[in-house]
Amino acid sequence: MRFVPQSLRARLMLLLAGVLLLAQLLGFAVHFRDRDEILEQVAGYNLLQRIAGMVEVLDRLSPEERQAFVRAMDLPPLRVSLRDTAAELPDEAQDTIEGALLHRMLHLELGRERKVMVLVPSSQGPRKGGSAKSPPGNPMQAMMARHMGWGSMHSPEGVVVQVELGHGEWVLFRYQLPAELLAWPPGLLGGLLIVLLAVLGVSFVAVRWLTRPLSALAAAADALGRDLRHSPLPEEGPLEVRRAAAAFNTMQRRLSRFVDERTRILAAVSHDLKTPITRMRLRLELIDDPGLREKLERDLEEMQALVDSTLDFMRGIAAREESRPLDINALVEALCEDLADTGHPVRVRGRARAPCPGRPMALKRAIGNLLENAVRYGGEEIEVFLEDNGDCVKITVADRGPGLADELIEKVFEPFYRVEVSRNQQTGGTGLGLSIARNIAQAQGGDIRLRNRSGGGLEAILILPR
Repeated sequence: MRFVPQSLRARLMLLLAGVLLLAQLLGFAVHFRDRDEILEQVAGYNLLQRIAGMVEVLDRLSPEERQAFVRAMDLPPLRVSLRDTAAELPDEAQDTIEGALLHRMLHLELGRERKVMVLVPSSQGPRKGGSAKSPPGNPMQAMMARHMGWGSMHSPEGVVVQVELGHGEWVLFRYQLPAELLAWPPGLLGGLLIVLLAVLGVSFVAVRWLTRPLSALAAAADALGRDLRHSPLPEEGPLEVRRAAAAFNTMQRRLSRFVDERTRILAAVSHDLKTPITRMRLRLELIDDPGLREKLERDLEEMQALVDSTLDFMRGIAAREESRPLDINALVEALCEDLADTGHPVRVRGRARAPCPGRPMALKRAIGNLLENAVRYGGEEIEVFLEDNGDCVKITVADRGPGLADELIEKVFEPFYRVEVSRNQQTGGTGLGLSIARNIAQAQGGDIRLRNRSGGGLEAILILPR
Protein backbone atom coordinates (compact mmCIF):
# COMPACT_ATOMS: atom_id res chain seq x y z
CA MET A 1 0.00 0.00 0.00
CA ARG A 2 2.95 2.30 -0.72
CA PHE A 3 0.99 4.55 -3.09
CA VAL A 4 -2.06 4.95 -0.83
CA PRO A 5 -2.13 8.39 0.87
CA GLN A 6 -1.66 8.35 4.63
CA SER A 7 -4.03 11.13 5.66
CA LEU A 8 -7.80 10.66 5.79
CA ARG A 9 -8.30 13.90 3.84
CA ALA A 10 -6.11 12.69 0.95
CA ARG A 11 -7.80 9.28 0.90
CA LEU A 12 -11.27 10.82 0.75
CA MET A 13 -10.19 13.16 -2.05
CA LEU A 14 -8.67 10.25 -3.98
CA LEU A 15 -11.87 8.23 -3.53
CA LEU A 16 -14.10 11.11 -4.61
CA ALA A 17 -11.90 11.90 -7.61
CA GLY A 18 -11.88 8.24 -8.69
CA VAL A 19 -15.65 7.84 -8.37
CA LEU A 20 -16.30 11.15 -10.15
CA LEU A 21 -13.90 10.29 -12.98
CA LEU A 22 -15.53 6.88 -13.41
CA ALA A 23 -18.97 8.50 -13.49
CA GLN A 24 -17.76 10.99 -16.11
CA LEU A 25 -16.33 8.21 -18.28
CA LEU A 26 -19.56 6.24 -18.06
CA GLY A 27 -21.48 9.42 -18.90
CA PHE A 28 -19.22 9.92 -21.93
CA ALA A 29 -19.90 6.38 -23.11
CA VAL A 30 -23.68 6.70 -22.73
CA HIS A 31 -23.75 10.16 -24.29
CA PHE A 32 -21.74 9.24 -27.39
CA ARG A 33 -23.62 6.01 -27.90
CA ASP A 34 -26.97 7.82 -27.79
CA ARG A 35 -25.64 10.65 -29.92
CA ASP A 36 -24.40 8.26 -32.62
CA GLU A 37 -27.75 6.48 -32.67
CA ILE A 38 -29.66 9.75 -33.04
CA LEU A 39 -27.34 10.98 -35.80
CA GLU A 40 -27.74 7.74 -37.69
CA GLN A 41 -31.53 7.81 -37.28
CA VAL A 42 -31.75 11.34 -38.63
CA ALA A 43 -29.31 10.57 -41.44
CA GLY A 44 -31.28 7.46 -42.42
CA TYR A 45 -34.62 9.25 -42.66
CA ASN A 46 -32.99 12.18 -44.46
CA LEU A 47 -31.33 9.86 -46.97
CA LEU A 48 -34.63 8.09 -47.66
CA GLN A 49 -36.50 11.34 -48.34
CA ARG A 50 -33.75 12.83 -50.53
CA ILE A 51 -33.43 9.72 -52.70
CA ALA A 52 -37.18 9.49 -53.21
CA GLY A 53 -37.46 13.19 -54.05
CA MET A 54 -34.54 13.21 -56.48
CA VAL A 55 -35.81 10.10 -58.31
CA GLU A 56 -39.21 11.73 -58.85
CA VAL A 57 -37.57 14.88 -60.21
CA LEU A 58 -35.21 12.95 -62.53
CA ASP A 59 -38.10 11.02 -64.02
CA ARG A 60 -39.65 14.27 -65.30
CA LEU A 61 -36.47 15.84 -66.72
CA SER A 62 -34.91 15.57 -70.18
CA PRO A 63 -31.49 13.93 -70.57
CA GLU A 64 -29.69 17.29 -70.63
CA GLU A 65 -31.61 18.53 -67.61
CA ARG A 66 -30.91 15.28 -65.74
CA GLN A 67 -27.16 15.71 -66.26
CA ALA A 68 -27.30 19.30 -65.02
CA PHE A 69 -29.46 18.30 -62.06
CA VAL A 70 -27.13 15.45 -61.07
CA ARG A 71 -24.08 17.71 -61.28
CA ALA A 72 -25.84 20.18 -59.00
CA MET A 73 -26.88 17.48 -56.48
CA ASP A 74 -23.56 15.59 -56.46
CA LEU A 75 -22.28 17.05 -53.19
CA PRO A 76 -20.90 15.31 -50.08
CA PRO A 77 -22.08 13.47 -48.12
CA LEU A 78 -24.50 12.25 -50.82
CA ARG A 79 -22.74 11.57 -54.15
CA VAL A 80 -25.03 11.14 -57.18
CA SER A 81 -24.20 9.77 -60.64
CA LEU A 82 -26.11 8.50 -63.72
CA ARG A 83 -25.38 5.13 -65.26
CA ASP A 84 -26.66 3.35 -68.34
CA THR A 85 -26.81 0.04 -66.47
CA ALA A 86 -26.91 -0.98 -62.83
CA ALA A 87 -23.57 -1.56 -61.11
CA GLU A 88 -22.92 -5.05 -59.89
CA LEU A 89 -23.38 -5.46 -56.13
CA PRO A 90 -22.49 -8.50 -54.01
CA ASP A 91 -25.14 -11.18 -53.73
CA GLU A 92 -25.43 -10.52 -50.02
CA ALA A 93 -25.74 -6.77 -50.58
CA GLN A 94 -29.27 -6.70 -49.23
CA ASP A 95 -28.95 -9.66 -46.91
CA THR A 96 -28.78 -7.46 -43.82
CA ILE A 97 -31.51 -6.09 -41.59
CA GLU A 98 -30.59 -2.52 -42.45
CA GLY A 99 -30.47 -3.19 -46.21
CA ALA A 100 -33.82 -4.98 -46.17
CA LEU A 101 -35.46 -2.16 -44.22
CA LEU A 102 -34.12 0.55 -46.53
CA HIS A 103 -35.13 -1.49 -49.57
CA ARG A 104 -38.69 -1.85 -48.27
CA MET A 105 -38.97 1.84 -47.36
CA LEU A 106 -37.82 2.91 -50.84
CA HIS A 107 -40.41 0.61 -52.42
CA LEU A 108 -43.06 2.22 -50.27
CA GLU A 109 -41.97 5.69 -51.40
CA LEU A 110 -41.28 4.91 -55.10
CA GLY A 111 -43.67 2.02 -55.79
CA ARG A 112 -43.07 -1.69 -55.93
CA GLU A 113 -42.65 -1.76 -59.70
CA ARG A 114 -39.50 0.35 -59.37
CA LYS A 115 -36.21 -1.60 -59.45
CA VAL A 116 -34.11 -0.78 -56.40
CA MET A 117 -30.76 -2.20 -55.29
CA VAL A 118 -29.37 -1.48 -51.85
CA LEU A 119 -25.98 -2.11 -50.21
CA VAL A 120 -25.85 -1.45 -46.48
CA PRO A 121 -22.87 -3.23 -44.88
CA SER A 122 -23.67 -4.11 -41.28
CA SER A 123 -21.38 -4.97 -38.38
CA GLN A 124 -24.14 -7.37 -37.29
CA GLY A 125 -23.55 -9.54 -40.38
CA PRO A 126 -26.23 -10.97 -42.68
CA ARG A 127 -29.62 -11.21 -41.08
CA LYS A 128 -30.86 -14.67 -40.30
CA GLY A 129 -34.18 -15.82 -41.67
CA GLY A 130 -36.12 -14.18 -44.48
CA SER A 131 -34.79 -12.25 -47.47
CA ALA A 132 -34.35 -8.64 -48.38
CA LYS A 133 -37.63 -8.63 -50.17
CA SER A 134 -39.65 -9.99 -47.29
CA PRO A 135 -38.62 -8.58 -43.91
CA PRO A 136 -40.84 -9.76 -41.12
CA GLY A 137 -43.65 -7.56 -39.87
CA ASN A 138 -44.68 -4.05 -40.83
CA PRO A 139 -41.63 -2.31 -42.34
CA MET A 140 -42.29 0.96 -40.49
CA GLN A 141 -42.54 -0.86 -37.18
CA ALA A 142 -39.42 -2.80 -37.98
CA MET A 143 -37.65 0.42 -38.94
CA MET A 144 -38.61 2.05 -35.67
CA ALA A 145 -37.61 -1.06 -33.75
CA ARG A 146 -34.16 -0.96 -35.28
CA HIS A 147 -33.91 2.85 -34.78
CA MET A 148 -32.40 3.09 -38.24
CA GLY A 149 -29.10 2.25 -36.54
CA TRP A 150 -26.97 2.12 -39.67
CA GLY A 151 -23.51 1.93 -38.15
CA SER A 152 -22.06 1.59 -41.64
CA MET A 153 -22.96 5.16 -42.60
CA HIS A 154 -19.59 6.35 -41.36
CA SER A 155 -17.71 3.25 -42.54
CA PRO A 156 -15.44 3.46 -45.62
CA GLU A 157 -18.07 1.68 -47.78
CA GLY A 158 -21.03 3.81 -46.72
CA VAL A 159 -24.58 3.16 -48.06
CA VAL A 160 -25.04 2.47 -51.77
CA VAL A 161 -28.49 2.74 -53.45
CA GLN A 162 -29.27 2.20 -57.16
CA VAL A 163 -32.69 3.10 -58.60
CA GLU A 164 -33.90 2.55 -62.15
CA LEU A 165 -35.44 5.62 -63.76
CA GLY A 166 -38.53 5.51 -65.94
CA HIS A 167 -36.61 5.59 -69.27
CA GLY A 168 -34.25 2.72 -68.35
CA GLU A 169 -31.32 4.76 -67.03
CA TRP A 170 -30.01 4.13 -63.52
CA VAL A 171 -29.09 6.65 -60.83
CA LEU A 172 -26.53 5.66 -58.19
CA PHE A 173 -26.46 7.22 -54.72
CA ARG A 174 -23.50 6.78 -52.36
CA TYR A 175 -23.92 8.18 -48.83
CA GLN A 176 -21.34 8.35 -46.05
CA LEU A 177 -21.92 10.13 -42.72
CA PRO A 178 -19.26 12.85 -42.25
CA ALA A 179 -16.63 11.92 -39.70
CA GLU A 180 -16.81 15.44 -38.24
CA LEU A 181 -20.29 14.73 -36.91
CA LEU A 182 -19.01 11.76 -34.92
CA ALA A 183 -15.91 13.47 -33.50
CA TRP A 184 -15.75 14.38 -29.83
CA PRO A 185 -16.94 17.98 -29.49
CA PRO A 186 -14.21 20.00 -27.74
CA GLY A 187 -16.80 22.28 -26.14
CA LEU A 188 -18.46 19.35 -24.42
CA LEU A 189 -15.14 17.98 -23.20
CA GLY A 190 -14.19 21.41 -21.86
CA GLY A 191 -17.51 21.73 -20.07
CA LEU A 192 -17.18 18.31 -18.47
CA LEU A 193 -13.62 19.16 -17.39
CA ILE A 194 -14.87 22.37 -15.76
CA VAL A 195 -17.59 20.40 -13.96
CA LEU A 196 -15.00 17.86 -12.78
CA LEU A 197 -12.68 20.57 -11.42
CA ALA A 198 -15.57 22.44 -9.78
CA VAL A 199 -16.85 19.30 -8.03
CA LEU A 200 -13.34 18.39 -6.88
CA GLY A 201 -12.85 21.92 -5.52
CA VAL A 202 -16.11 21.80 -3.59
CA SER A 203 -15.25 18.27 -2.40
CA PHE A 204 -11.86 19.46 -1.14
CA VAL A 205 -13.48 22.22 0.92
CA ALA A 206 -16.12 19.82 2.24
CA VAL A 207 -13.58 17.11 3.14
CA ARG A 208 -11.35 19.65 4.84
CA TRP A 209 -14.31 20.94 6.83
CA LEU A 210 -15.34 17.42 7.84
CA THR A 211 -11.84 16.26 8.83
CA ARG A 212 -10.90 19.40 10.76
CA PRO A 213 -12.46 18.08 14.01
CA LEU A 214 -10.27 14.97 13.70
CA SER A 215 -7.16 17.16 13.49
CA ALA A 216 -8.33 19.08 16.55
CA LEU A 217 -8.95 15.78 18.38
CA ALA A 218 -5.45 14.53 17.50
CA ALA A 219 -3.89 17.81 18.70
CA ALA A 220 -5.89 17.63 21.95
CA ALA A 221 -4.81 14.02 22.53
CA ASP A 222 -1.16 15.03 22.02
CA ALA A 223 -1.54 17.95 24.42
CA LEU A 224 -3.25 15.67 26.96
CA GLY A 225 -0.10 13.57 27.17
CA ARG A 226 1.79 16.66 28.32
CA ASP A 227 -0.85 18.33 30.48
CA LEU A 228 -3.87 16.57 31.97
CA ARG A 229 -5.43 19.96 32.68
CA HIS A 230 -5.35 21.12 29.10
CA SER A 231 -8.43 23.11 28.08
CA PRO A 232 -11.26 20.78 26.97
CA LEU A 233 -12.36 20.38 23.37
CA PRO A 234 -15.30 22.53 22.23
CA GLU A 235 -18.34 20.29 21.88
CA GLU A 236 -19.69 21.66 18.61
CA GLY A 237 -20.22 20.59 15.02
CA PRO A 238 -22.02 17.49 13.69
CA LEU A 239 -23.54 15.00 16.10
CA GLU A 240 -20.72 12.45 15.73
CA VAL A 241 -18.08 15.13 16.32
CA ARG A 242 -19.90 16.41 19.40
CA ARG A 243 -20.10 12.89 20.79
CA ALA A 244 -16.38 12.27 20.19
CA ALA A 245 -15.46 15.60 21.82
CA ALA A 246 -17.72 14.88 24.80
CA ALA A 247 -16.20 11.40 25.24
CA PHE A 248 -12.69 12.86 25.03
CA ASN A 249 -13.47 15.55 27.62
CA THR A 250 -14.99 12.92 29.93
CA MET A 251 -11.86 10.79 29.60
CA GLN A 252 -9.67 13.81 30.36
CA ARG A 253 -11.66 14.61 33.51
CA ARG A 254 -11.47 11.00 34.70
CA LEU A 255 -7.72 10.81 34.12
CA SER A 256 -7.14 14.09 35.91
CA ARG A 257 -9.33 12.98 38.84
CA PHE A 258 -7.51 9.63 39.01
CA VAL A 259 -4.07 11.27 39.11
CA ASP A 260 -5.20 13.78 41.73
CA GLU A 261 -6.67 11.03 43.92
CA ARG A 262 -3.51 8.92 43.62
CA THR A 263 -1.35 11.91 44.50
CA ARG A 264 -3.49 12.71 47.54
CA ILE A 265 -3.33 9.09 48.69
CA LEU A 266 0.44 8.96 48.39
CA ALA A 267 0.76 12.32 50.11
CA ALA A 268 -1.38 11.04 52.96
CA VAL A 269 0.67 7.84 53.19
CA SER A 270 3.87 9.87 53.16
CA HIS A 271 2.55 12.13 55.90
CA ASP A 272 1.44 9.17 57.99
CA LEU A 273 4.81 7.46 57.58
CA LYS A 274 6.71 10.48 58.79
CA THR A 275 5.26 10.16 62.29
CA PRO A 276 6.43 6.57 62.98
CA ILE A 277 9.79 7.33 61.32
CA THR A 278 10.23 10.29 63.68
CA ARG A 279 9.30 8.11 66.71
CA MET A 280 11.79 5.49 65.59
CA ARG A 281 14.52 8.12 65.33
CA LEU A 282 13.82 9.17 68.92
CA ARG A 283 13.91 5.58 70.15
CA LEU A 284 17.25 5.02 68.42
CA GLU A 285 18.79 7.31 71.01
CA LEU A 286 17.89 4.72 73.67
CA ILE A 287 19.94 1.98 71.98
CA ASP A 288 23.35 1.58 73.59
CA ASP A 289 24.93 -0.51 70.83
CA PRO A 290 26.58 2.00 68.43
CA GLY A 291 26.80 -0.49 65.52
CA LEU A 292 23.13 -1.45 65.73
CA ARG A 293 22.11 2.19 66.08
CA GLU A 294 24.08 3.12 62.94
CA LYS A 295 22.44 0.37 60.88
CA LEU A 296 18.97 1.35 62.01
CA GLU A 297 19.67 5.00 61.19
CA ARG A 298 20.67 4.06 57.64
CA ASP A 299 17.46 2.07 57.24
CA LEU A 300 15.37 4.98 58.46
CA GLU A 301 17.17 7.39 56.15
CA GLU A 302 16.48 5.11 53.20
CA MET A 303 12.81 4.85 54.17
CA GLN A 304 12.60 8.64 54.43
CA ALA A 305 14.29 9.06 51.03
CA LEU A 306 11.90 6.59 49.41
CA VAL A 307 8.87 8.38 50.85
CA ASP A 308 10.13 11.79 49.72
CA SER A 309 11.12 10.55 46.24
CA THR A 310 7.76 8.87 45.72
CA LEU A 311 5.95 12.04 46.68
CA ASP A 312 8.20 14.07 44.35
CA PHE A 313 7.48 11.62 41.54
CA MET A 314 3.74 12.10 41.94
CA ARG A 315 4.12 15.86 42.19
CA GLY A 316 6.07 15.82 38.92
CA ILE A 317 3.14 14.12 37.17
CA ALA A 318 0.51 16.47 38.58
CA ALA A 319 2.58 19.66 38.47
CA ARG A 320 0.60 22.88 38.12
CA GLU A 321 3.57 25.17 37.45
CA GLU A 322 3.04 27.61 34.58
CA SER A 323 5.32 27.52 31.54
CA ARG A 324 7.31 30.64 30.68
CA PRO A 325 10.43 31.59 28.65
CA LEU A 326 13.60 30.38 30.43
CA ASP A 327 17.25 31.27 30.10
CA ILE A 328 18.57 27.74 29.69
CA ASN A 329 22.19 28.91 29.79
CA ALA A 330 21.75 30.53 33.21
CA LEU A 331 19.80 27.55 34.59
CA VAL A 332 22.46 25.00 33.54
CA GLU A 333 25.35 27.17 34.72
CA ALA A 334 23.72 27.67 38.13
CA LEU A 335 23.25 23.92 38.62
CA CYS A 336 26.82 23.21 37.53
CA GLU A 337 28.15 25.84 39.97
CA ASP A 338 26.22 24.17 42.78
CA LEU A 339 27.90 20.87 41.93
CA ALA A 340 31.30 22.55 41.78
CA ASP A 341 30.77 23.87 45.30
CA THR A 342 30.36 20.28 46.50
CA GLY A 343 33.63 19.22 44.87
CA HIS A 344 32.30 17.98 41.52
CA PRO A 345 33.40 20.37 38.76
CA VAL A 346 31.39 20.24 35.51
CA ARG A 347 32.42 21.68 32.14
CA VAL A 348 29.74 23.41 30.07
CA ARG A 349 30.08 23.72 26.29
CA GLY A 350 27.77 25.44 23.80
CA ARG A 351 24.96 27.89 24.38
CA ALA A 352 21.27 28.26 23.63
CA ARG A 353 20.67 31.14 21.23
CA ALA A 354 17.34 32.21 22.71
CA PRO A 355 15.12 31.52 25.72
CA CYS A 356 13.15 28.28 25.69
CA PRO A 357 9.62 27.89 27.13
CA GLY A 358 9.39 25.62 30.17
CA ARG A 359 8.51 25.24 33.84
CA PRO A 360 11.43 26.60 35.88
CA MET A 361 11.28 24.45 39.02
CA ALA A 362 10.43 21.27 37.11
CA LEU A 363 13.26 21.73 34.61
CA LYS A 364 15.68 22.51 37.40
CA ARG A 365 14.65 19.23 39.04
CA ALA A 366 15.04 17.26 35.79
CA ILE A 367 18.50 18.63 34.90
CA GLY A 368 19.57 18.29 38.52
CA ASN A 369 18.59 14.59 38.52
CA LEU A 370 20.64 13.99 35.35
CA LEU A 371 23.66 15.71 36.90
CA GLU A 372 23.29 13.72 40.14
CA ASN A 373 23.21 10.46 38.19
CA ALA A 374 26.34 11.48 36.28
CA VAL A 375 28.14 12.30 39.57
CA ARG A 376 26.98 9.06 41.21
CA TYR A 377 27.98 6.73 38.37
CA GLY A 378 30.34 8.70 36.14
CA GLY A 379 33.09 9.91 38.42
CA GLU A 380 34.69 13.31 37.99
CA GLU A 381 34.76 13.70 34.19
CA ILE A 382 31.32 15.27 33.67
CA GLU A 383 30.46 17.54 30.74
CA VAL A 384 27.30 19.36 29.70
CA PHE A 385 26.71 20.22 26.03
CA LEU A 386 24.10 22.79 24.95
CA GLU A 387 22.85 22.60 21.35
CA ASP A 388 20.23 24.93 19.86
CA ASN A 389 18.66 23.61 16.63
CA GLY A 390 16.11 26.39 16.26
CA ASP A 391 13.08 24.15 16.83
CA CYS A 392 14.44 22.55 20.01
CA VAL A 393 17.20 22.78 22.60
CA LYS A 394 19.28 19.71 23.52
CA ILE A 395 21.00 19.47 26.89
CA THR A 396 23.44 16.54 26.98
CA VAL A 397 24.94 15.41 30.31
CA ALA A 398 27.92 13.16 29.57
CA ASP A 399 30.11 11.12 31.92
CA ARG A 400 32.92 8.56 31.68
CA GLY A 401 31.36 5.90 33.86
CA PRO A 402 30.72 2.24 32.99
CA GLY A 403 27.73 3.01 30.77
CA LEU A 404 24.73 0.70 30.41
CA ALA A 405 23.96 -2.54 28.63
CA ASP A 406 21.72 -2.05 25.60
CA GLU A 407 18.81 -3.92 27.20
CA LEU A 408 18.89 -1.53 30.17
CA ILE A 409 18.78 1.75 28.21
CA GLU A 410 14.98 2.02 28.51
CA LYS A 411 14.50 -0.11 31.59
CA VAL A 412 16.27 2.39 33.87
CA PHE A 413 13.40 4.84 33.27
CA GLU A 414 10.98 2.53 35.08
CA PRO A 415 10.03 3.76 38.57
CA PHE A 416 12.08 2.22 41.40
CA TYR A 417 14.37 0.30 39.02
CA ARG A 418 18.04 0.46 40.02
CA VAL A 419 20.98 -1.08 38.20
CA GLU A 420 22.82 -1.41 41.51
CA VAL A 421 21.34 -4.70 42.74
CA SER A 422 22.24 -4.24 46.38
CA ARG A 423 19.49 -1.59 46.68
CA ASN A 424 21.91 0.52 48.67
CA GLN A 425 20.70 4.10 48.62
CA GLN A 426 24.20 5.48 48.86
CA THR A 427 25.28 3.73 45.65
CA GLY A 428 22.06 3.07 43.75
CA GLY A 429 19.69 5.88 44.77
CA THR A 430 15.95 5.30 45.03
CA GLY A 431 15.36 4.43 41.37
CA LEU A 432 13.10 7.44 40.71
CA GLY A 433 15.52 10.10 39.45
CA LEU A 434 15.33 9.25 35.73
CA SER A 435 11.60 8.53 35.93
CA ILE A 436 10.94 11.95 37.42
CA ALA A 437 13.21 13.66 34.86
CA ARG A 438 11.53 11.94 31.89
CA ASN A 439 8.03 12.73 33.22
CA ILE A 440 9.00 16.40 33.50
CA ALA A 441 10.46 16.42 29.97
CA GLN A 442 7.47 14.67 28.42
CA ALA A 443 5.04 16.95 30.25
CA GLN A 444 6.66 19.84 28.33
CA GLY A 445 6.54 18.04 24.97
CA GLY A 446 10.12 16.81 25.09
CA ASP A 447 11.91 13.62 26.09
CA ILE A 448 15.07 12.17 27.60
CA ARG A 449 17.22 9.62 25.76
CA LEU A 450 20.22 7.64 26.91
CA ARG A 451 23.10 6.34 24.80
CA ASN A 452 26.56 4.97 25.46
CA ARG A 453 29.52 7.17 24.55
CA SER A 454 32.35 6.06 22.31
CA GLY A 455 35.32 5.43 24.52
CA GLY A 456 33.15 4.61 27.54
CA GLY A 457 30.55 6.47 29.54
CA LEU A 458 26.94 7.49 29.15
CA GLU A 459 25.10 10.44 27.62
CA ALA A 460 21.71 11.62 28.88
CA ILE A 461 20.08 13.90 26.28
CA LEU A 462 17.25 16.20 27.41
CA ILE A 463 15.26 17.50 24.40
CA LEU A 464 13.10 20.61 24.94
CA PRO A 465 10.90 21.83 22.06
CA ARG A 466 10.48 25.55 21.50
